[in-house]
Amino acid sequence: MIELVSESRCIKCNLCVSVCPTNVFDSVPNAPPKIARQSDCQTCFMCELYCPVDALYVAPDVEPLASVDEKALAEAGLLGSYRKNIGWGRGNTNGAKQDSTFQILKQMK
Repeated sequence: MIELVSESRCIKCNLCVSVCPTNVFDSVPNAPPKIARQSDCQTCFMCELYCPVDALYVAPDVEPLASVDEKALAEAGLLGSYRKNIGWGRGNTNGAKQDSTFQILKQMK
């Protein structure tokens, strides 16, 4: 479930607003988007995937967290961690390129 939009990291691009399939966010003029309908979040991670500055945290749980500590999330490397783990974004390794089936199919060409 979406838990955090970091005000210090957010560049107000509103990509998260655009990609959210359940309309969880509201755009706010000259401010980071607001998590307006957290209970509608389907934990699809689309917002976290598309955020170019790792300003979002989606918890893998479907229930809201009791408290959210941005500093602790950042120190633990959790902001944008889903995007990094699947290989999206600059400087990340595409996970498909490491897949053994991909490598076999590549050699068959």
